Amino acid sequence: MKPLWYVDADTLGLAHVLIRARPDVTFPGDDGERHKKSWRQPPCVITDPASHDDVWIPAVARAGMAIITRDKHIAMRTAEINEVILSGARMFAITSSDQLTIWDQLTIVVEQWQQLERAAAEEGPYIYSVTRTAMSKIDLEAARHGALTHKCRSTP
Repeated sequence: MKPLWYVDADTLGLAHVLIRARPDVTFPGDDGERHKKSWRQPPCVITDPASHDDVWIPAVARAGMAIITRDKHIAMRTAEINEVILSGARMFAITSSDQLTIWDQLTIVVEQWQQLERAAAEEGPYIYSVTRTAMSKIDLEAARHGALTHKCRSTP
């Protein structure tokens, strides 16, 4: 099975939980082995969890995977935003300001999963801010030019 979801190195604990629950998830350094033979997949296109944004974001986008990451300041990271725009990436960033445990991250992802899947069907580039209670699309052009305080558009 080809992975549809890439869970970034910032959330490896979440990745290790998700690969036991879903056959379409991978993470940096993943060898593709799974607890069920039918869930095995090729090794992840990103072998090193320390890969830089300008390496892993385009590679994951080319592989057709949506990205799940944890970055409460994603709307302020112009270099990462530029990589998303240039590569046409589809990114979902858990942006809660709280210190989150793996359980907290899992709860957010599970609560928003249907919205994540609907949004992932859209063509990139985009970044969605994801919290326990909401998911909103970040205005990439405003963020790219530093004009974003937190100008987001909520999804229905």
